[in-house]
Amino acid sequence: MKGKTFLVVGFAAGWLGACNEGKPPEAEIRPVRAIKVEHRVVSEPIIMLGQIRARDDISLAFRIDGKLIERLVGIGDKVTPGKMVARLDPQTEQNALQSAEADIAAAQAALNQAEKAEARQAELLKRASTSRVIYDQAVQQLQTAQAQLDSAQARQKTAYSRLKYTELQADVAGTVTAKGAEAGEVVRAGQMILRIAREDHKDAVFEVPGQLMTMRRLPRDPVVQIALADNPAIKVTGRVREVAPQADPTTRLFPIKVALIDPPAEMLFGATVTGGISLNSPPVMTIPVTALTSSGGKPAVWVVEPASNTVQLRNVEIIRFDPSLIMISQGLRDGEVVVTAGANILHPGQKVRLLAGSS
Repeated sequence: MKGKTFLVVGFAAGWLGACNEGKPPEAEIRPVRAIKVEHRVVSEPIIMLGQIRARDDISLAFRIDGKLIERLVGIGDKVTPGKMVARLDPQTEQNALQSAEADIAAAQAALNQAEKAEARQAELLKRASTSRVIYDQAVQQLQTAQAQLDSAQARQKTAYSRLKYTELQADVAGTVTAKGAEAGEVVRAGQMILRIAREDHKDAVFEVPGQLMTMRRLPRDPVVQIALADNPAIKVTGRVREVAPQADPTTRLFPIKVALIDPPAEMLFGATVTGGISLNSPPVMTIPVTALTSSGGKPAVWVVEPASNTVQLRNVEIIRFDPSLIMISQGLRDGEVVVTAGANILHPGQKVRLLAGSS
């Protein structure tokens, strides 16, 4: 009886072992970290290098032709409104003024004589001792004399103005940044003699590459923090007032002008400054660098199928690389889950388990 019992137990154990050998092993589940991706606006600080420039440059020029006999300021000099900065030879205009004044004296004498003649003819006409025709002629002569005096006075005003035009005065406060003529030269009306950079308005001008202009867009009314490159403690706030619609033909860079708000005196024209601003991208999809792998020599990522918790390899198109993020243009849809850690040990159809901390 005891021998039969051992036989039955041995048979059952052998049968169970045979059943276990025929059952396939369970698939290994890999723990991974993952994130859910979606399009969003990326904002990041950008540091730019630029220079302090005048918002407005004023070109000073004479209104008349003449010979420059004196230039009283040079490049770098400060000027104030009303300060004389250059003079032309005034001799010709002085002669014209004297001639106009002599014409006034002659016209005034002729007018006095015509007035007396008209008065005599008017008295004679009352007594019927002269004709109406003669009186009308006296009146006409009086009117002609008055017109000649008015004309002489107008010429005198013109001659006086031209004499004043031989003196060139600054009409704004600023700094001389360029000169267009030296003493002894004959200059034309409108020719630039000095260029003045206005002190009351300063800009920080930066030049950025076209890639930055296409990949990022400025927020509305952005604030820029400006600081001197050689002394960052000297800083000021500015606002972007102008973004060039096209690149400079020489540098192929896009100028951006930032209006400074109450700049300190240390920010002189031409000083090198840095500008910090946060630029926003169009809505893009970003993934960590650790999520990137390759398939067929092209960038790819592992996408988790939510129903089966398995992964599939998906090719993606990349806009640009950042030190910690990769911007994706195509290949992923909003709401999909992408593996960010453990991607190097996966294979298509691999079951995975999302670790705590996955988002």
